[in-house]
Amino acid sequence: MVKLSIIGTGTWGIALANMLCMTGHDVMAWSALPDEIDYIQKYRKHPKLGDTKILEGISLTKELKEAVEGRDVIVFAVPSNFVRSTAARVAEFIQPDQIIVDVAKGIEPHTLFTMSEIIEEEINKVKPFDYGQIVALSGPTHAEEVSIGKPSTIVSACVNEKNAKTVQEAFMAPFMRVYTNSDIKGVELSAALKNIVALAAGICHGLGFGDNATAALITRGVAEVSTLGISMGCSTHTFYGLAGMGDMIVTCTSQHSRNNRCGTYIGQGYPVKEAIEKVGMVVEGINALDAAYELSVKYNVELPIIRSVYDVVKFGLSPKDAVKKIYARESKEELPFSVLEAMHENLNEPKKSMPKIKRVITYGTFDLLHYGHINLLRRAKAMGDYLVVALSTDEFATLEKGKPCYFNYEERKMLLESMRYVDLVIPEENWDQKSKDCQLYQIDTLVMGEDWKGKFDDLKEEGINVIYLPRTPEISTSQIKEDLHN
Repeated sequence: MVKLSIIGTGTWGIALANMLCMTGHDVMAWSALPDEIDYIQKYRKHPKLGDTKILEGISLTKELKEAVEGRDVIVFAVPSNFVRSTAARVAEFIQPDQIIVDVAKGIEPHTLFTMSEIIEEEINKVKPFDYGQIVALSGPTHAEEVSIGKPSTIVSACVNEKNAKTVQEAFMAPFMRVYTNSDIKGVELSAALKNIVALAAGICHGLGFGDNATAALITRGVAEVSTLGISMGCSTHTFYGLAGMGDMIVTCTSQHSRNNRCGTYIGQGYPVKEAIEKVGMVVEGINALDAAYELSVKYNVELPIIRSVYDVVKFGLSPKDAVKKIYARESKEELPFSVLEAMHENLNEPKKSMPKIKRVITYGTFDLLHYGHINLLRRAKAMGDYLVVALSTDEFATLEKGKPCYFNYEERKMLLESMRYVDLVIPEENWDQKSKDCQLYQIDTLVMGEDWKGKFDDLKEEGINVIYLPRTPEISTSQIKEDLHN
């Protein structure tokens, strides 16, 4: 049995509380609005969940301290625009070993922080708190169905695999299947931006369009979000999984979707403010628009569907004109390269011209290969079609890096070549070979750990996309060597 507290008694918070209580956990719910607690206490119902009964086993409190202290897992189930203020209040009571699960969906304008990043920042203003203690829970799950036990699936995303699995086990139920994912940024980005695409789907419905338009919108919406996400260092696979495509489908098509309903009203001609009022609940897609626009500018990524919704909501562009504008865009290919071309090109000849296949390179010693290395290589491969690993030679590692290797170059090379993420291993013999390598192997993207941040930005002037990925916490080669030595 796990002790969990739900911070926020909206429909999703109460649905999760019901599910967790059904599976035998100790569940407590808190709200910043005392009247909500009184209503639930009196009627054991939620005004937005129809006749769904709130289980008697769920305890209720108006005291945040009581809701946080002594609990194993704290679930943030407040609207995205209240996550920062709620985290600031929780910080006083939270302990380093507690896990925070965020189910809010959004990106903060200006800072462009995800919800998990906001929580980490606010708590660290008061006391040290490890980002690996924060889990994002997201997927194709409407409160109306989860609250009554209809089959659903969701994703537990965290940079700390152990905590992702802890949450996975806690939230598993006979009708809820939970998967884990280490790409928390990709999961959170999907969660926020699919709401904007759902607004677009609703607008199409309000204009009287049919299934063809909805299917196209969902497909191209996933493509837009994944293009932006990959530019931000996220994994391609996340956007075509449950937290990406799965959540996009359900939010764009379901009668339960607030964003879809709001978009429908806008498509029917209602002013945006009135459309939001008719929905009667928070419409997260509206809240996410500013951040989505800022991200597209920052990463220089074109987001035509999301930009069209932005223009409709922010500048009063008519929905019909927005559709005309999208259809007037220059025609393009759907795939970044021909599938047949990719199959028949000889990937073992890197000098051969293959301009349409996206190539990625990364550098490192990769001694005592561990799951941190594998995680880095997996994410690097997800950013393209072909991964080159420049492996430090024994001489370079010892004399220039000051890192004598346990395994020699040939042994480390053999280990890397046995991995499905790695297509080619080349020697790294000096610090200055990166520019030459990028030309020789026709590289599009250089991927390095974030401890090198800014060191190779000069390659951007040569047209190389430079990405610095966060390292997997709690593991390092140096620490392994020190532990072995001790």
